[in-house]
Amino acid sequence: MTASASPAATGPVTRYRWVICALLFIAIGINYIDRQMIGILKPTLQGELQWSETDYANIVFWFQCFYAVGFLTFGRVIDAVGVRIGYAVAFTIWTIASIGHGLIHSVAQFAVARAVLGFGEAGAFPASLKAVSEWFPQKERAQAVGIFNAGTAMGPIITPLLVPAITLAFGWRAAFISIGIVTALWLVAWMIMYRRPQEHPKVSPAELAHIQSDDTTSIEAAASTAKISWFKLLTFRQTWAYALGKFLTDPIWWLYLFWLPDFLNKRHGLDLKTFGPPLIAIYILADFGSVFGGWASSKQIKAGRTPNAARKSTMLACALLVTPIFAAQFVDSLWAAVAIIGLAAASHQAWSANLMTLPSDLFPKQAVASVIGIGGMAGAIGGMLMTTFNGYILEFFKSYQPIFIVAGCAYLVAILVIHTLTPKLEKVSEEKILKA
Repeated sequence: MTASASPAATGPVTRYRWVICALLFIAIGINYIDRQMIGILKPTLQGELQWSETDYANIVFWFQCFYAVGFLTFGRVIDAVGVRIGYAVAFTIWTIASIGHGLIHSVAQFAVARAVLGFGEAGAFPASLKAVSEWFPQKERAQAVGIFNAGTAMGPIITPLLVPAITLAFGWRAAFISIGIVTALWLVAWMIMYRRPQEHPKVSPAELAHIQSDDTTSIEAAASTAKISWFKLLTFRQTWAYALGKFLTDPIWWLYLFWLPDFLNKRHGLDLKTFGPPLIAIYILADFGSVFGGWASSKQIKAGRTPNAARKSTMLACALLVTPIFAAQFVDSLWAAVAIIGLAAASHQAWSANLMTLPSDLFPKQAVASVIGIGGMAGAIGGMLMTTFNGYILEFFKSYQPIFIVAGCAYLVAILVIHTLTPKLEKVSEEKILKA
């Protein structure tokens, strides 16, 4: 008997699931503060440590390499030990690595610190998306993902405010150390506040019934399911649809995080003191896109459209709205360029809010984090390839135009691939997975 049929599912409906969503939002914001600091500090670090463009690309490459390994690793770990412990381990690793950046003295040491940071940060999305699959019914998942995913833009909004101020006053080492220590407070809150909804004292029976309203099996039955191997998951078209979607479009967000300050420096002459307003404007637009993209498809599902139609129509609109970035290199006005890039960043976030909901749409809960891990690894591999491409293009051609052409085309290719592989977004049953 499903939870929605339980006679206990009456009485007041709590909304604690949105508290969990807020906690996930804060963690992703911290993740992206730690991640984006290298982009903000690139001119400063290049001057002090004598990096070339390819040196910088190699440092980013190793971050993404270990991010790929970490994504696959934490996807499996979180499915095995649960969200609460899995996320705590990941957060601890990346926070220690972030603080460690302030203690290094060479390019090689910096690359090692970034690699460890990448490995730890990789646990954030498998944990967050697994938490959403546990805490939200299907009709609310894209909205919840859109809200916590807005942290990927909130972090970059905060970074150009905090990091330059700390750096100018105390140096770049103090920026890494102080932010790492302060954000570690999140870990305390996480361990106190997070439990699965059926175990949480602040969740009423009515809210629990709402959360489990589209479950086809009980929580107890799901918990007893045999472990699902990566090799089995790779035999399904649904896994490849998600993984290739991530492979094609994740690198574009990496582009904004790691190279956008450099673009603004080279094309418009901005520096550590003047990056702030343009970057904040771009990421505010990105935040809006994340929340709106999740809301748009969730609203359509609540109105009666199928998840297939709601997700894909929203993603197609996002793919089309990215294409003006073709012109960003040729725009002389700083704020016109900010508007074009901001629209592309907002569209990416709206796209991602729907793409990251697909694993919970397509697979049973016990496989979600593993599928997310596979997709995250694919996205990081795509990012590694694009990082190498970026370094080569900028070292030898001194122009972002070829890079922006790739950015403008990626989403249209991705939506075509996703629709070809999963024309109806048909969910894979547990029985099919076990028989594979």
